[in-house]
Amino acid sequence: MKVGLYDDPVFREHDSGSGHPERPERVDAVRRGLLEAGLQERLIFLPTRPATDEELLRVHSPVHVRAVAATRGRVVAFDPDTQAGPGTHEAALHAAGCVVDATVRVLEGELDRAFCLSRPPGHHAERDRVMGFCYFNNVAVAAAEALARGAERVLVVDFDVHHGNGTQDIFQDDPRVLYVSSHAYPYYPGTGALEETGVAKGRGFTVNLPMPYASGDAEYLRVYREIVAPIARAYDPQLVLVSAGFDAYDGDPLAGMRVSAAGYGALAGVCVDAAAGAASGRVVAALEGGYHLDGLATSAAAVTRVLLGEAPPVIPAEAHPVVDRLIAAFRETLAPAWPVLS
Repeated sequence: MKVGLYDDPVFREHDSGSGHPERPERVDAVRRGLLEAGLQERLIFLPTRPATDEELLRVHSPVHVRAVAATRGRVVAFDPDTQAGPGTHEAALHAAGCVVDATVRVLEGELDRAFCLSRPPGHHAERDRVMGFCYFNNVAVAAAEALARGAERVLVVDFDVHHGNGTQDIFQDDPRVLYVSSHAYPYYPGTGALEETGVAKGRGFTVNLPMPYASGDAEYLRVYREIVAPIARAYDPQLVLVSAGFDAYDGDPLAGMRVSAAGYGALAGVCVDAAAGAASGRVVAALEGGYHLDGLATSAAAVTRVLLGEAPPVIPAEAHPVVDRLIAAFRETLAPAWPVLS
């Protein structure tokens, strides 16, 4: 299994401000986790590159691209949570560019899978708005690249604890991209209700799975096995992109979920299984959130093991009874678009 790993010193040059949870040590924690798990020597280290204007403009407006570029060498606060520093623009270009590069290499068969330690993260960045620590929507830029190369069905699975409003915003009317997000709700950024299923030709191709507070491994895995897996099989994507946020980890300072490192490995197993058909196993994961450094280290290692072809961890099936009602609600809302859930 040829699995690429993208990292670059430029990712440490993005400064979100003193005391900010989205800090350079996050990437170092992932690298530490891979090293301690003995996985680094099994990965192919690849250089990053900046995204081009052509790539960015497929999903972002020219005004947005210029606004991020205008931060070069400066400190600019876009909102109370999202501050650019002098090195942010270059880091953001490389964060988007490396996910695009990974996607191209996977589509062309040079790699089987890839894990991008992209920082800053991207899934909150909308077509024309910086927000939620995100400047360019890295996964969306990569999905658009796949579409430009002829892909007709791209699955984006987002297991960050926050809803990826930016990815939804960009593809909500496009049936060529199926966006599936599991997230705490109601929670930042306030989007991602079950009833948000896409618009126009994209109706049904946005699948939001709002999870209750304190959901853990068993709750997440039941939802992924009983909702995500059958929808993915029915869609039969040609490529699977994963917005790999690790802030649903038990103890993460920005959330209240209880997912373990093993739980993340199990979720990765569902994502890999989703690529078993037309995708021929092609999966690209990109780092999103995750602010408990030890949890980030062990969880990213667990996901990487699965990307490398190891069997996902076995998770006990005893979920909280609330999940029965949750799954029933998911089926009722989503079955009109996905009869496989009926």
